Amino acid sequence: MHSTLIIGCGSIGERHLRCFQKTGRCSVAACDTNPTLLATIKERYGVQVFSSLDAALAEARFDSVVICTPAHLHLPIAIKLLNLRLHVFIEKPLAIDTALVPQVREAIAQAQRYVAVAYVYHLMPWVANAREFLKQGELGKVLHVSSMSGQHFPTFRPAYRDIYYTRHELGGGAIQDALTHLVNAVEWLIGPCTRVYCDAAHQALEGVTVEDTVNVTSRHGQVLVSFAMTQFQTPNENTLLIHCENGSVKIETNHQRWGVMQRGDTDWTWHQTPPQERDDMFIAQANAFLDGVEGRDTPLCTFEEAVQTLKFNQAALRSAATGAAIEIE
Repeated sequence: MHSTLIIGCGSIGERHLRCFQKTGRCSVAACDTNPTLLATIKERYGVQVFSSLDAALAEARFDSVVICTPAHLHLPIAIKLLNLRLHVFIEKPLAIDTALVPQVREAIAQAQRYVAVAYVYHLMPWVANAREFLKQGELGKVLHVSSMSGQHFPTFRPAYRDIYYTRHELGGGAIQDALTHLVNAVEWLIGPCTRVYCDAAHQALEGVTVEDTVNVTSRHGQVLVSFAMTQFQTPNENTLLIHCENGSVKIETNHQRWGVMQRGDTDWTWHQTPPQERDDMFIAQANAFLDGVEGRDTPLCTFEEAVQTLKFNQAALRSAATGAAIEIE
């Protein structure tokens, strides 16, 4: 049976471990440097655990790994594992800068192993189905996109003060931790961002100084886009509006649905997907990664798509710091 190692057992690492287990297609092990956390994971899931990545690699054999460490460690670990010819699944964001991207590209080419990045919106049926509809071209060219999203972050991540979120250099702050999901989804839907102007601030979250509120105006070629996000608002809502020549598409993640309003219509025609629990999309994501390992097509975010979103993250942070609009190659 395929063997998968989860590196890092924080909130998202535990979710990946649980969801890879639920595929029934692989055995799962875990490593973490926190002995208390590791003992909890071992007891809760009955998996083999290791106190470090080196110990895991020395004591057991794996076919693939899921990297769930803070973002600044993602690419150094990926290079090490690709050099061992392992398949690699990397949590978002891909990294905090592009310094090691050329080395990872070279390692991927040499290893000839499957690499993907865990932007989970690719596995949301209401996003994927809207994307397929847009690709058919019935509404004509996309001209404008607006994204409004947010939640009360302390409710969903009570430990936010004690994790990577508090520091940009670890992948923290709203831009790298939360907005990056929406940006990657929009780039998947309409194409890469080419220009960013970002205004961001710390407005409300207690115990941190990183931005919790973001407004972005961006260009994706000829398409104008806006993003608005807060991490202190009461409603947990996420709405994406895509306006085309002959009508519009709306994606409501909090309602797990997407809709179409063609020119001349007076209301939305909604497409509701079967209700999903949060783990369902992560189980689908785990299955998709295993499909990729087996050489099958998957909707997962590619390494190069994640590099593009990383460039957006960097540009947005730079724009917020300087007040200038930033061009992206």
